[in-house]
Order: sequence, then C-alpha cells, then structure tokens
Amino acid sequence: MAEVTSPITGSVWKILAQAEASIEEGETIMILESMKMEIRVKSPQKGKVVEIRVQEGDSVLEDDIVALVE
Repeated sequence: MAEVTSPITGSVWKILAQAEASIEEGETIMILESMKMEIRVKSPQKGKVVEIRVQEGDSVLEDDIVALVE
C-alpha cells in the first residue's frame, strides 16, 4: 500500500478521486492550494484509492498523509 503525502503546506482545494475508485499512476487525486498556486497531488502507482484522509477545505502540512492507494 502506498501512502500519498502532501508535497507542500497548504489547503485542500479540490478532491478529484474518491475512495474505492480505480486510478492510474500519475493521475491527480486532489489539488492543493498554497499562496494562490495550485499543486496537483498525483497517485504514485496504478491501483485503487483505499482512503482519502482529508476533506476539501482542510489544512495540510508538508509530508502529511492525505490518501492511501493499493
């Protein structure tokens, strides 16, 4: 199982993938916003989204686990 971490400190702007969804390697799971920049959080592998650990509007720190993919 792969832990998907936040590359930056910011807020969760939009979640694009839902739990139980199939996902491709490099596909965007969610978009974070920091200082008016949008940062895409991408899947590290092909598989299934097991869990999304944040909600839109949540604040995250760099390296926080935001999703799990298997």
